[in-house]
Amino acid sequence: MRGKVQLRKVSRVGVEVRVDGLTKSFGSQVIWEDVSLTLPASEISVLLGPSGTGKSVFLKTLVGLLRPDRGSVWIEGRDVTTLRGHELYEVRKLFGVLFQDGALFGSMNLYDNIAFPLREHTRRSEDEIRRTVLEKMEMVGLLGAEEKLPGQISGGMRKRAGLARALVLDPQIILFDEPDSGLDPVRVAYLNQLIVDLNAQIDATFLIVTHDIASARVVPDNIGLLFRRKLVMFGPREELFASAEPVVRQFLGGRMQGPIGMAEEKDAALVEQELAELGEGRHAPPETSGQASVGASRLLPGLGVPRSPRWQAIAERAGAGPWNPPAPAPAAAAPSAEPEPEPESEDTSWFFGRDQ
Repeated sequence: MRGKVQLRKVSRVGVEVRVDGLTKSFGSQVIWEDVSLTLPASEISVLLGPSGTGKSVFLKTLVGLLRPDRGSVWIEGRDVTTLRGHELYEVRKLFGVLFQDGALFGSMNLYDNIAFPLREHTRRSEDEIRRTVLEKMEMVGLLGAEEKLPGQISGGMRKRAGLARALVLDPQIILFDEPDSGLDPVRVAYLNQLIVDLNAQIDATFLIVTHDIASARVVPDNIGLLFRRKLVMFGPREELFASAEPVVRQFLGGRMQGPIGMAEEKDAALVEQELAELGEGRHAPPETSGQASVGASRLLPGLGVPRSPRWQAIAERAGAGPWNPPAPAPAAAAPSAEPEPEPESEDTSWFFGRDQ
């Protein structure tokens, strides 16, 4: 099964996701309230926030797995929060999801794991499935590892296999739930490049939940921050990194002084004292905060990766000039990997199950 695979040209591109006044609680505990934002079509957005602020709950609400208390999620003129049965099932086909641990079936090899959504949700022939699976495996750098089991590969390879499976139905929206979880900084850097390369090729709308500030500096077009049941900010990455909001500066700086405490909540008087000691007022200008600006340049698609018009414009603004595709290179052998214990899988039956 080794060898170069001819990539298909996928005409489907990303769609806009508009969230209006979304509120979610479990019993008396409010997770977040009145969240409003728009994920621009085909762009990469990142959602940051301290642990326990409901970022993963937000992802589940977008796909209709959880019902909000109020608010709406508009995708192609349909409010996901009101859909049921077959209508909800059809909207979910627009989504691909990369779970934290890849959520691979331990008894299946990588080929069958990636082929599973095609066999479950389509009537394609095995020849068509094979072409699609190998194409997606090549896109994530796993061609040649088809027969390996999840327990025989590294954590980074499991992430890439999970990503290949998220791509097989050519989704228009891809959700990443802490893709950097459990990876060392070098693998995170490779994964960041892969995410940018994929966005340049397929033009889907990406939403990434992460704690990794380094990734947030170089990967997304837009960044949002959840804190104390509110969406503090959402907009272009440059705006967030230049923000004078104390919670934004504290989170991006990874320091103890500021509104975020060990249990998220912190006494207001203590916050003011800490900010005063740092020489920061509640609305101090960013240049007095000690917080670094965006700093790192925007990550661009790698050499030889086709660029959509949007990414070509980004590259030209960054001074990278026009893209000239190099001559095809010979296919490389699949990367080697040391065996790792098979991870516990999370419940993903909602994503893989048939229409009920």
